[in-house]
Amino acid sequence: MLSERRSGRLAAWGNGLLAGLVSPDDAVLAIVGEDAVHRVEGLPGEPAAVGLTLALGRLRSLGVTGLRVALPAPGHPLGLSGPPEFNARAMEAEEAVVCYGAALGLVPEVYEAGPEGDVHVEVVWQVLPVREAPPADVPSLGEAERELAEALREATEVLSRLDVAGSGPVAEAALDAYRARAERGREVLAPGYPPRAVRVLELAQRVGLLVSLAYENGHGAAVTSGEMAARSQALRPVERTARRAQVAAYNAYVEERERGVR
Repeated sequence: MLSERRSGRLAAWGNGLLAGLVSPDDAVLAIVGEDAVHRVEGLPGEPAAVGLTLALGRLRSLGVTGLRVALPAPGHPLGLSGPPEFNARAMEAEEAVVCYGAALGLVPEVYEAGPEGDVHVEVVWQVLPVREAPPADVPSLGEAERELAEALREATEVLSRLDVAGSGPVAEAALDAYRARAERGREVLAPGYPPRAVRVLELAQRVGLLVSLAYENGHGAAVTSGEMAARSQALRPVERTARRAQVAAYNAYVEERERGVR
């Protein structure tokens, strides 16, 4: 299913706040989304967990001028730069935010409470030291866009033949929900991001949704072991490319700063 990465929301709207393009209230509202509350623990100078508004202000005072996203997976430390402790925590969470301007990173810990049907989600962002080095395997926006288009072209024939996108009411409902959300004009990224980043992220999220549906709907039309293997081989590079494209889109704000565009 399509779900916006919490690290993506924190980085995008945190960047908008750091740039002075959105208010603290609007930034926090967008970052929290449908969760109950977000807190930040381990900030230098703060002995206990604090709210997002105070945390973002503290990060600014520590020299942070931008936020990057990491979306690592086993064997693919996408967006990470070390040290091992931070990489391990980020790998377990499958996402993290890395600060630009200070050697700090944030990893989300998600807690759920309440009865079925009324579950409240709380997120605690753990602040950890990071190594100041280029993030691993992050493409430029242009590279990400080209790679995503190429991966889709190469995989389309196999995915279609093996019914990899899934079918039935669950798949259709997910696709309908995505279309409805897009038609409501949601802001994919915060103000200040280049239009190309919005375009790349939207495409990457659509691709990610289809890959997620494919994994959730069993083996599709693949019935032999060879077909199942071909199906998996077709999915893996597309999923990897979609994650790389998402990171490139979320990180576009900081990349422009580094190039002196801002």
